[in-house]
Amino acid sequence: MDGEPLSTLCTPALVVDVDKVKKNAQRMIERCEKLGVQLRPHMKTHKTLECADIMTGGSRRCIVVSTLAEACFYADHGFDDILYAYSLPFDKVERCAILSERLELFQVLLDHPDALEQLKKRPLRDGRLWHVWMKLDCGNGRAGILHSEPEALRLAQAIAEEAGVQLTGVYAHCGNTYNCKGVQEIQAVAKETTSFTLQFMEKLKAVGITCKSSIGSTPSCSHPVQDMAKLSEVHPGNFVFYDVQQSLIGSCGVEEVAVRVLTRVIGHCPHRNQLLIDCGWTGLSLDGAGKLPTGYAVIEGHPNLKLLSMTQEHGRVEPISGKLDYSMYPLGSLLTLIPYHSCATAMMHPVYHVHSEGILVGKWIPTRGW
Repeated sequence: MDGEPLSTLCTPALVVDVDKVKKNAQRMIERCEKLGVQLRPHMKTHKTLECADIMTGGSRRCIVVSTLAEACFYADHGFDDILYAYSLPFDKVERCAILSERLELFQVLLDHPDALEQLKKRPLRDGRLWHVWMKLDCGNGRAGILHSEPEALRLAQAIAEEAGVQLTGVYAHCGNTYNCKGVQEIQAVAKETTSFTLQFMEKLKAVGITCKSSIGSTPSCSHPVQDMAKLSEVHPGNFVFYDVQQSLIGSCGVEEVAVRVLTRVIGHCPHRNQLLIDCGWTGLSLDGAGKLPTGYAVIEGHPNLKLLSMTQEHGRVEPISGKLDYSMYPLGSLLTLIPYHSCATAMMHPVYHVHSEGILVGKWIPTRGW
């Protein structure tokens, strides 16, 4: 209930500090304004209308999504200029076509000539163009055509020359920043990704093609390098929530993380020197593989506690050293978990409980599915 303290919630519960969300979003908006690049925030972390409004400054324009369910959800609520930044799935071409014919600007992404063939087979009505971004792999090693391969230039040319199709931009995700430790390493990867992207833009220019350029990841956009000012856009997403992983990389401080999972002590296990809590992997996810010194999460205010393991609905907590003093953790008492990965954790919850300074102010309902 609005106006009530967080302690009134049933657990496990995902709670979002709206003041931190607004601060994180505003800082990124200002950072991009200073660089002179367009911020196209990614919605995949939260998948809610309220947070999207905060990230776009209320414009409801210029967003990235990772699922077609997200694209439809935002389109249904008045958002436009949506980029579906996922290698074009052939089973979803018709749904992409419908969005392209319905919105002012719906954009797809591809990294293979066969995907272009799929678009050719489904021309858009009323003389509309398919707006296509080409995915470039600049060292991340996931999706994308390798920036240095001749095939990359050939694919870009094929997109640009195809009737009914427009090469809108070149898109690179520097997810390899997630292997970094500290600002210096983050900026080295950001500089390399930017450099590879801009070199590719020069190759395009040499054959008479001009289009937008975009790179993104929360670490690189939290500590941008000056060369990024030469890009058209950036597309970070996690920054609005942040998490323990981002704090370890160097993107943020733990105090900037806007999400927590509340859990309650439901069992004392003196024979194992453990507590049992009501948050299993369905409330937190298994992302991070328990590799933190404190296990699968940071237990706020209790640096000596470790979330050792989780089953579906239970978590096992033990001290890093020494014996548990069970009088400090009576049954029913609350513990607060700072998640390793906020995107994965948020996916486990059908509702986010939003608060300001510990007082509930509303609920955000994320969209789900693909």
